[in-house]
Amino acid sequence: MSCTPGEESKADATLCRAEDPLVEARTGFEHVYDQPDPRGYFRALTPFGYQTPHHAQAVFRRLVAALTRHNAGRPVTVLDICCSYGINAALLNHDVSLADLQARYTGPDITTLSVEELVTADRRFYGARRYPAGRRTRVVGLDAARNAIDYARAVGVMDAGFAENLETAPASAALLAATRDVRLITVTGGASFLSHSTFQPLLDNAERPVWVAAFVLRTGTYQPIADALANCGLVTETSSHTVLQRRFTGPAEERYAIDAVVAAGHDPSGKETDGAFHATLHLSRPPADIAAIPLSTLLPGH
Repeated sequence: MSCTPGEESKADATLCRAEDPLVEARTGFEHVYDQPDPRGYFRALTPFGYQTPHHAQAVFRRLVAALTRHNAGRPVTVLDICCSYGINAALLNHDVSLADLQARYTGPDITTLSVEELVTADRRFYGARRYPAGRRTRVVGLDAARNAIDYARAVGVMDAGFAENLETAPASAALLAATRDVRLITVTGGASFLSHSTFQPLLDNAERPVWVAAFVLRTGTYQPIADALANCGLVTETSSHTVLQRRFTGPAEERYAIDAVVAAGHDPSGKETDGAFHATLHLSRPPADIAAIPLSTLLPGH
């Protein structure tokens, strides 16, 4: 799959960076993204009702099924960007829900386990809930957080994982080899740190056209990434439905979110004004696939 380089610079293509004064008002959870296991991640986010992977679970499963049918039953490889501890992979290939994982990693039963003991317990946990081979999808994870990648690989929720940051360094030969047959790229968090620098080498490397499905907060714009994907022949459609991401941590974050959503050209009424971040699904595909498989048929409830 070949991309035509766009005119935008890397800086222009990046969505929002720390120098944006609005971003400073948003609560940071960076300290939980690269720990040796996901307990701190879930303990930090669960109290605020973090939900994006829950909403993505049904969508990604439908996208994989549609791609499989569209490609005469050939297996689909998924690349999950900003994959963290492999949560999307776990939800895609196991009989578990996000609520199950939140209860597990915030519950008392595993509080005192060492990291090594938790890895052993999680291998059993996921092994007992893993779908049979015919129902599983090959998932490759990509994240700059090495500890999170190491955990996901150790417990076996992903088929391969790479601790790389394509915004700052070229993709490794191993990553490119593992993702040559990718058909679906997914993102449920971290889009504001991504640009064409991440997507273009992956799409250039792909043997066949790729779909890109990203859940993105309404506080920013996805347009620079959509423009970069357009250079690769992908047209981006945006769902009219939003999903709740998580509740605000306090009044300052709420003010930030409402101001940012208004600045992005959206109406916060009944969404951010009700106390929570909302995200929107953006799905980028080749025009022929859009014509053959309407977006409405790929969303839950259809």
